[in-house]
Amino acid sequence: MTLSPITRRRLAIFRQNRRGFVSLWIFAALFFLSLFAEFIANDRPLLIRYDGHWFIPVLQDYSEDAFGPDFLPTEADYTDPELAKTINARGWMVWPLVPYSYNTVVKNLPVPAPAPPSWRNPFGTDDQARDVLARVIYGFRLSVLFGFTLTIISSVIGVAAGAVQGYYGGTLDLLFQRFIEIWSGMPELYLLIILGSVLTPSFWVLLIFLLLFRWMGLTGVVRAEFLRGRNLDYVRAAKALGVSDLAVMWRHVLPNAMVATLTFLPFILSGSVTVLSTLDFLGFGLPPGSPSLGELVAQGKNNLQAPWLGITAFFALGSVLTLLIFVGEAVRDAFDSRRMVE
Repeated sequence: MTLSPITRRRLAIFRQNRRGFVSLWIFAALFFLSLFAEFIANDRPLLIRYDGHWFIPVLQDYSEDAFGPDFLPTEADYTDPELAKTINARGWMVWPLVPYSYNTVVKNLPVPAPAPPSWRNPFGTDDQARDVLARVIYGFRLSVLFGFTLTIISSVIGVAAGAVQGYYGGTLDLLFQRFIEIWSGMPELYLLIILGSVLTPSFWVLLIFLLLFRWMGLTGVVRAEFLRGRNLDYVRAAKALGVSDLAVMWRHVLPNAMVATLTFLPFILSGSVTVLSTLDFLGFGLPPGSPSLGELVAQGKNNLQAPWLGITAFFALGSVLTLLIFVGEAVRDAFDSRRMVE
């Protein structure tokens, strides 16, 4: 696909912002690795060779009696010393880099939980004896996926709403604006508390609830662009030729509105990534036990004698926000019309 000259110019300006360009690659690499969190941090071996047979516990469940008649037909616990001894006697196991999952309870700690960082647990353990590094890996993936999903869906809804407002204007625009003013003034946190008393919070329940309010982020920007663009000569010419309103909005007005929209997206994403952590910190997020950076922040607050919990949460969330803000600044520069004429 051949890129237009203006697109090539924008990409060149984006690359010139070394801080944003490098941040994009770092964030993309971290997100890509987190997608394979089960292969990086897990309490199951990646591969087992036993008695001439291959087993892939990271992808499939096996019962203990598959490794000998002396075991029960229950799900295999590969951290069990007896099972590990039996497998190693007639084969071998390949473990992930971090031999703990986000909900694995670390056994035989030298001190009561939360345990400080050690070679066994580089980031220490939390107050429930779970490995902090494993929870950061899984929590990062969950927060980013939640943020991406919330940003994409809310942006689509917000752009569509702003486009309808700006293109048709008049009474529709007036009524829609009054509705947005009222709806944006609703106490979001109080409604979430009420929702949590009725429904069990989950990934999709929280996503749908937040979508009810987050879609308004881009509506004003898109509305302004459509109000300006609907009276341009080429838009009037297209309407005079009988082109449908939907086609005019999609082909002729929306591309201009997307310039401002794309500039705001990285900053909206940074807020969406951390909103789940905020809710988990306040206790209105995912069910207990879910991997969450916000829950780690709460543990740091409740366990001041274990500073590694708060420090790890701070650096994890701070790094994500910093990378996204740097990418957002580079995108803003790339779409800045003043930079285009330099």
